Amino acid sequence: MTIASFDDLLRSAREQDTPQRLLFVFTAAGVPNDATPDQHARFKAGEGGTLTPLMCVDKTPDELTSFDTLLDESRLLGTAWDIVFVAAMDGSSGREPTSLEAEAPLQRMVEAIKSGRIGGFIPFDAAGLPVQFD
Repeated sequence: MTIASFDDLLRSAREQDTPQRLLFVFTAAGVPNDATPDQHARFKAGEGGTLTPLMCVDKTPDELTSFDTLLDESRLLGTAWDIVFVAAMDGSSGREPTSLEAEAPLQRMVEAIKSGRIGGFIPFDAAGLPVQFD
């Protein structure tokens, strides 16, 4: 299945044979404090920059009806974000993973994002569309 939107991801997670728990890390785009004028210019042009993890959460696919639900919940926290990274955890024996079981994988996601290792996650922008990093 092609993931052309966040809602495609939700649909796919619900259709899996194994119960899923979705892991989310919300990030803000920016430049480091010691960025050069060239780095600032590139960032303003939509290139380069950094992604700083702001918050993370886990949800079952059934806890979210759509991307708008996730967006509304994140806005209630009052933290503006640019990109949300998503990963999925498989359950076992017909049981979905618990939030407690998701804590360590979420922390590993945060650390991976901090170090630029984002290949295993699906990034979405604030419109619920997948983001392609070059």
